[in-house]
Amino acid sequence: MLTLTKAEEKIMKILWDIEKGFIKDIIEQYPDPKPPYNSVSTIVRVLVQKEIVGFKAYGNSHQYYPLVSKEKYRKGQLSKVVSDYYNNSLKQVVNFFSESKKLNEKEVDEVMKMLEELKSKKND
Repeated sequence: MLTLTKAEEKIMKILWDIEKGFIKDIIEQYPDPKPPYNSVSTIVRVLVQKEIVGFKAYGNSHQYYPLVSKEKYRKGQLSKVVSDYYNNSLKQVVNFFSESKKLNEKEVDEVMKMLEELKSKKND
């Protein structure tokens, strides 16, 4: 399971948004105060070593791009949370949200509809 540090995740979010870019392009996407060039470059090199980011060389410059999709990462992270904190139980996840009142009536209706659709697919 792929896990990123907060700094690595920030860079990946930027790369997912811009799709490809040089270090200067990544830095431009940061809010002020912008991180030092060397810091961003170091983190990107770590992501390359982890085979999460690829690059195309243009002389001494490198254009970086994600090798892992945002969707794949998001699914992995959610699966890890459900596994680690909710014993792989959708029931426990829904219970958490219902008890913490994080779902409004419309969202409950949408979740119910999704579950009914899932149930009917399982019965087909």
